[in-house]
Amino acid sequence: MVDLIHGLDPASVRANLDRIRGEIASTGRDPASVEILAAVKYVPVEELPALAAGGVTLVGENRAQDLVAKVEASSGSFTWDFIGRLQSRKIKTIVPHVRYIHSVDSESVLAALERHARPGLEILIEVNVAEEEGKGGVAPAELEGYLARSPVPVVGLMTMPPLSGTPEASRPYFAALRELGERYGLAQLSMGTSQDYVVAVEEGATIVRIGTNLYRQTATRAP
Repeated sequence: MVDLIHGLDPASVRANLDRIRGEIASTGRDPASVEILAAVKYVPVEELPALAAGGVTLVGENRAQDLVAKVEASSGSFTWDFIGRLQSRKIKTIVPHVRYIHSVDSESVLAALERHARPGLEILIEVNVAEEEGKGGVAPAELEGYLARSPVPVVGLMTMPPLSGTPEASRPYFAALRELGERYGLAQLSMGTSQDYVVAVEEGATIVRIGTNLYRQTATRAP
């Protein structure tokens, strides 16, 4: 089990944000063209003010029940996205609180969105680019059908590449997602996490989902 993160320091969070933006700029991309989403699955409610004070404006939660609690506690400090595995029965809970849902990948979720979507909601389709067994995301060959059947606007794609010890190993999967986005005219590409976001940016990411790299040297772990 991963411990919750405690003791976040706003000044250090801000320094990490600045460092990440500098790394984005070093790829030749305009840092303003890449949103830095703070993944807060392991950040408890009481630490959210430190993120806000450190300059974080966009956050993503993996669990529906935690999303609701954190949205209510943060009093409008952030824009919220949902980035975790989706259960169709949780859609009704998630929809009122988020800008984007990044992880749409099943017919049951599309059906739930048809029942519960609010005006203005937009989604990303999660694509299992590597077609790994047991992993979330639709197969690339199925993407066109999901786009056609979506009851709400699809603005982009999301992927998680296979686990690897080197960031460079993620490049072909990010490139493949970019090519799918270009093929279908989708502007948003949610790809890249703490270990490989620089490669993701080089391959066209517009949203990077950062956890430990944003919080490092700023926190102590709960005992």
